[in-house]
Amino acid sequence: MRIILTQDMHELGLEGDILEVANGYARNYLLPKGYALEATPQNLKFLDSRRKKIEAKRLRAKDEAEQLREKMESVDLCFVQKAGEEGKLYGSVTAMDIAEELEKQGIVIDRRKIVLDRPIKEVGQFEVKVKIYPEVTGTLKVKVEAEGAEGK
Repeated sequence: MRIILTQDMHELGLEGDILEVANGYARNYLLPKGYALEATPQNLKFLDSRRKKIEAKRLRAKDEAEQLREKMESVDLCFVQKAGEEGKLYGSVTAMDIAEELEKQGIVIDRRKIVLDRPIKEVGQFEVKVKIYPEVTGTLKVKVEAEGAEGK
């Protein structure tokens, strides 16, 4: 089924995109929730009339994402956790922990945009990718230290 997205959808597309999706996905999820419209001739005309507003909104969102990336890349995060002898953490540093620490520093990012293959479970320095907007990806510097290691 051909649909027109009415808002940005992660992993699917941006507002105004015309996509081909499974009938059940469109009828049971996208259309009832208001995330999409069926791509009828009338709805396509409506989309053409809104095209300039959508493009302006995309440019504004991309500029904001670029500014957020610059702000975020200037921040170094440091976590102090309990660790064993070999530097293995008893817990882990997850995307949620990183998002909370960023929020404390005034940068609000959804934890689902933080790309971690698996939680950080050892002491060291790591670079974590953050997908802020479809074409804007930033890198965070995350340092994990063992608790009590500052005095050694």
